[in-house]
Parts: sequence; structure tokens; C-alpha cells
Amino acid sequence: MTAPLAYRAWTGALVLVIVLAGCATGTTVTPQAIGRSRTLTVAGFNFAESSILANIYGKALRQHGYATPYELNLGNREVVEPALEKGSVDLYPGYAATELEFINGGKGEATSDVNSTLTRLNGYLSTRGLRALQPAPAVDTNGFAVTRATADRYHLRRISDLLPVAGALTLGGPPECPSRPFCQAGLQKTYGLNFKAFKPLDAGGALSKVALENGSVDIALIFTSDGVIAAKDFVVLEDDKHLQNADNVVPVIRSSVAGDDVVSLLNDISSKLTTQDLIELNQSSQLDHEDPDVLAQRWLSSHGY
Repeated sequence: MTAPLAYRAWTGALVLVIVLAGCATGTTVTPQAIGRSRTLTVAGFNFAESSILANIYGKALRQHGYATPYELNLGNREVVEPALEKGSVDLYPGYAATELEFINGGKGEATSDVNSTLTRLNGYLSTRGLRALQPAPAVDTNGFAVTRATADRYHLRRISDLLPVAGALTLGGPPECPSRPFCQAGLQKTYGLNFKAFKPLDAGGALSKVALENGSVDIALIFTSDGVIAAKDFVVLEDDKHLQNADNVVPVIRSSVAGDDVVSLLNDISSKLTTQDLIELNQSSQLDHEDPDVLAQRWLSSHGY
């Protein structure tokens, strides 16, 4: 049925108003964008770096005309990834190798080659209506840290050096660590390490660092981009058997909202994000207590956004 002439004229005028409004505000409104939702909900895991990254991607989208409500500190991957599948959120900043080993049930398919890892990841994500975009040069992976005193006492430099003393040590990490292939389960499988005990803390956050300092744990999971490592003189043990893989930062998004304009913008952001950026952002967050949104806006401004 052909729409009435008055209706077609009214809708045509509405499109014209939208396009003109976009021109007036400096925001490019494409025909494809008009046909899609202009709201993208950005989620983050329950640690500060994820909140900073979510703000970087979200603020960039907002500057290009999208409304970007946030679901920061939503939880661990067991909470955030299903929320994406259900459509409760639209995207989140993930980490390539960890995403793959979560989605494939820990099959050990991730490698140190980020492109190979990403191809395998997208093979799984595509069946769930999801997509991982271009990975950033920035890498943040699990590290296992001890205090300088513990390192000196047991002559620890590499993770392999823990083998003769692990039975006397307590490992600290996020509650899901015992079953994760890149955490306690991986330490046991790859290095043969069996610790005296495991203490559930957080994902490389304040609880882990305090427990390490006060001796509640002897070794703790700390993210390698953590800004506190140098300040606290923690020793991150060398991963000499390469348990960790290509954990480059990568946005994971619902395919239905991954239009060309969104993908192009997020890929451009990722291409400029380095590991040193992560370390500096984390230092400002952890040591200077700056808010994630302030840090994100500063990074965007310094990179021409």
C-alpha cells in the first residue's frame, strides 16, 4: 500500500530536520545511522582500567552523535559477556586471548599471535551475534606478583622458580581464578604449581595489593599494566613458559549495532591505544585518584578527538 501523500511529505520533512540538525551541531548523521538506534550501552568489568577504557570508547561514540549510557563495574566476564549476548548492553572493552578462552570453555586455542587469536574468537562470537573488532597495540595480561622481600627470600625471578616453594605459599586472585586457564588452573597445568592455599580477593585490584603488602597472600594476580607495580616495588615474575597469550585490548560488540560508522570509529580509537597509555592511565587512576571519565577525556583530547 502506498503511504498517503501528506504522511510521506511529513516524514520527508522530519528526515530533513534531522539531517539539518546534525549539520548544525557538527555531527554527521548518515542515512544508515538514522535507520539504527543512536543509543549504545557500554559495559565494563569490575576493575578501574575497564572503566577507563569503556569511557574512552563511549565518549568517542558520544562525540559522534550516539547516546552512551554506561554499565561500569558490572561484574566479571561471567556476568558481562552474557549481558552482551542478551542485549542488555551493546559493547565492552575486552582482552583478546581471555575472551577466546572464556567463550571456548578453556580449549587452549589462544596464542601469542593476536590476529590468529582474533580469528578464532570471531569464529565463536559470530554464532552468538557478537563480533570482536580491531585489537589495540595495548596489551594487559595477567601477571603474578610478589613483594621484593618474598622475591629475595625465595630467589624468585620467573614463575618456574616457584616450583620448589609453592606448597608453602598462598595465592590470591579473583574468586574465579581456580578455574580460569590463565590463572590458578593454568599455573597448575603449565607450571605444575600446587599452592598451600588460595584466597579469593579481587581482579588485580586494591584487595589483592593490600593482601600482598600485609602478607595475607604470598603471590597475587596483578595486571601487567598496573600503575602501582613500580610504586610498590612489586616483582612481576617472568612468564617463562608462556602461559599468557595475546591479551590485546579489543572491543566486543553486538553485530546488530556494529554499523560501518561505529566500527570505523572504534577501530580508529584502538589503533592509537598503547600499553604505555594503559600504564599511565592506571597510574593516574590508582595514585592520583582521578576519575575514569576525566582520564578518558584527556586521552581522547590528546589524540585529536
